[in-house]
Amino acid sequence: MVRRRTGVSAPGRYRAAGTSRANVGRKAQRQETSLMAIYADRVRDAVLAGDWPSVFREATAWVEDISRGPEGGSLRDPRAHFALNVVHLIKGEFGKAWKLSATSLQEASDIEQVRDWTEAILAQHLENANVQLVMGLFLAQSGQSERSVDRYKDAIRLDPHSPYPHYFLAQIHERANRMEMAIKEYREAVKLNPSYAPARMNLGVAYQEQGRLEMAIPQYREVIKLNPNDAVAHANLACALAEQGKLEPALFEYKEALRLNPRDAEVHFALGGLYETKSRLDLALKEYEAALLVDPDFAPALTAIGWMHFDKDRKHEAMEYFNRALKGNPEDARAYFGVARIYAERGKADLAMENYTKALELEKDPDRKNAMLTHLYKEGNTLAS
Repeated sequence: MVRRRTGVSAPGRYRAAGTSRANVGRKAQRQETSLMAIYADRVRDAVLAGDWPSVFREATAWVEDISRGPEGGSLRDPRAHFALNVVHLIKGEFGKAWKLSATSLQEASDIEQVRDWTEAILAQHLENANVQLVMGLFLAQSGQSERSVDRYKDAIRLDPHSPYPHYFLAQIHERANRMEMAIKEYREAVKLNPSYAPARMNLGVAYQEQGRLEMAIPQYREVIKLNPNDAVAHANLACALAEQGKLEPALFEYKEALRLNPRDAEVHFALGGLYETKSRLDLALKEYEAALLVDPDFAPALTAIGWMHFDKDRKHEAMEYFNRALKGNPEDARAYFGVARIYAERGKADLAMENYTKALELEKDPDRKNAMLTHLYKEGNTLAS
């Protein structure tokens, strides 16, 4: 239950005896509007102080009072949802932040209202690092990523000890494929606050994407020390260990990730792939099917099962799974390749070549693409990539 300060009542509780319905409606609306202003001021004050728990508490109460307003909340106020969004971003809770962005920064009118609010606060508090940070987050989420860079840099100048602007500046660099600059900012965020798990996690991912597994793995381990129940950290560590060829430790970490979050289709699929590498096809199939229980349209698992059927000469079943995969993901190169192989075996050369072409166009992994071409050449085809 959210605590509220004394003197503030929720809207819709004000009817006095003898008051007409029309007057009550106008009075309730005025009180609701006044209450929104009170919450906006409280959130602003908490932002100025860098008190993010208070921002979250006040914004949560704000959202709840909107939902309890007259007629189920006649006044929409995207500022409340944006304030919650900011806190979730700072905490690295991107799934929750993404959901809130749909209620705060989706419609043009909502973007305008949030922009007016943040710009008004910024105009009065240009030398406040937290306000600069919030303005940067607004710009980054409203399609103005590069403009947010200056706001984050101002936040760093005004508060050199805060990890947050470095963390978000790194994400802008990463989005623009400036990976070394991103890593530099993530490292600075971790240096300023070694217990800031979101920065460590992203730093690990950035290292891993560069193939620097020996740098990525310690970051994931530190995140797990900070948050032992972080399923994503266990899954990321498992992935990095598997890439190092350390299959048994990777199996342990994938299983731990699934213990913490059994409804993660991607982790079930990754564990299945690891079992397949170890030639434990029975366990691999079990994990692929578990992924489909979570998400029946999860294309990678459908394709993997399709190839299992293909390898056992069950071409009809394989074709069904490949087609289901392509329905879920029309850019699944491995599924197109499977369809092409089946058509080739059935003597349907035109359909086979059509699907081979799609597979080669869509395949981004160089090794897989070369394997496809090698197979084509063995069949006597000369299709170029």
